[in-house]
Amino acid sequence: MSIHKHPNRLATIDLPHYAQPTNRREFLTRSGAGFGALALAGMMSDATAGPAAASVANRAKPSELELNPLAAKPPHFAPTAKRVIFLFMEGGPSHLDLFDPKPLLQKLAGKPIPASFGEVVTAMGEMRSPLLPTKRKWKQHGESGTWVSDWLPETAKCVDDIAVIRSCWANGINHSAGVCQMNTCSILSGRPSLGSWVSYGLGSENDNLPAFVVMQDNRAQIVNGPRSWGSGFMPAVYQGTRLSEGKQPIPYLNPPEGMTDLQQQTKLAFLNQLNHRYANRHPEQTELEARISSYELAFRMQSEAPDVIDLSRESEKTKTMYGIDQKQTASYGRLCLLARRMAEWGVRFIQLYHGAGSKWDSHSNIEGNHSNMCRSMDLPVAALLKDLKQRGMLEETLVVWGGEFGRTPMSEKGNGRDHNPSGFTMWMAGGGVKGGQTIGETDDLGLHATVDRLHVHDLHASILHLLGLGNRQLTYLHKGRPETPTVNEGEFFRRLVTG
Repeated sequence: MSIHKHPNRLATIDLPHYAQPTNRREFLTRSGAGFGALALAGMMSDATAGPAAASVANRAKPSELELNPLAAKPPHFAPTAKRVIFLFMEGGPSHLDLFDPKPLLQKLAGKPIPASFGEVVTAMGEMRSPLLPTKRKWKQHGESGTWVSDWLPETAKCVDDIAVIRSCWANGINHSAGVCQMNTCSILSGRPSLGSWVSYGLGSENDNLPAFVVMQDNRAQIVNGPRSWGSGFMPAVYQGTRLSEGKQPIPYLNPPEGMTDLQQQTKLAFLNQLNHRYANRHPEQTELEARISSYELAFRMQSEAPDVIDLSRESEKTKTMYGIDQKQTASYGRLCLLARRMAEWGVRFIQLYHGAGSKWDSHSNIEGNHSNMCRSMDLPVAALLKDLKQRGMLEETLVVWGGEFGRTPMSEKGNGRDHNPSGFTMWMAGGGVKGGQTIGETDDLGLHATVDRLHVHDLHASILHLLGLGNRQLTYLHKGRPETPTVNEGEFFRRLVTG
């Protein structure tokens, strides 16, 4: 047997008869019937063999990170948040109908957008279409007086815990580029997702559960698929773990009836032996590393995950608060309650897709589309904020809400709105964020972000900062180049915490 050092573990493999020894350990293994390797093993295990032997033993002993790349790691500086729950509204919710009222839009309804607003580029070419007014009723809520439309009556009750960011902007004009950038900071695929960077930078709080979990409210394909929570050029072990929708988010969690723990452990050990042999011969294939880790994690999850996903342990009052007893809110209500439970059990990054399959996209009939989407999301999201707060968890749990972009003030197909990445709204709550404030502005028609403009790079940099990670300090060496999560751009927006 020969010992090969691997970045993530110390393992043994068989040296094929036709292979030439490439290091001293392999030479000792192949020479003299392997007695040289026996001598080396004895020296490494003998703590009294002198300084040289002790040095060899210390070098050979794998660190905790080598054995477990998801072991908890210290942050760069003191964090205000321990974890993130990202509520992703896929398809692009309309800021103009939810959080950013524009009186001028009502005044100019039916007219073309004035030339003074500059060049307009849209996904579907509706640049000269007449302006579409909102039919929403607006009201200021809470002690902060935050404006929220009548489409979100429950979220409106939580505004004093929310920082509404009206001045977000991005580069992706279509869904593929927009979803990719909101997840990875780039409109081009191939980079790690935000959750993967967090897993890489901080590790896991609970070895028996995934560090990064993704859930969605229906079975539709999320734009870009698993790349949206992938690890890009980093090892696949840092990618998100997608749980299934419905009442059984983790299928096959329990072992088959009649199988004992010992049988399960023996089976897992045999699979690991085969996988490790192959992985050591092909260290560049990190997907196999992730598969091995997932098998090991799956076994450990059998001890804790059943308790985490068992919503029967929650009171009927709590389940009613999340809307699980109502058909329209049951799906996302279940996800939001699961997110709270996972946060309690140490999952570091939780991403919940609402409207999976770009259901928020409203090129036509925005009234019908957004009415349904808001009704199915508003109550569960508000319940999550209230529940976290009453349990004392909101202070250390950062909740982020938003989609890949907003909608245009111009109409499309007479009663819809096109994509708008140049100005839209997101919000954050908890995790050290000062609630009850409205940050930034768009122009008088809600087309472009104008004041305190926050690019996706700045949003990601701010999320990482709240977790105690500097977006320039967190690096991964890829092909000889140090890569950062925000592509060497983006700054922490301090007003989030100072007000």
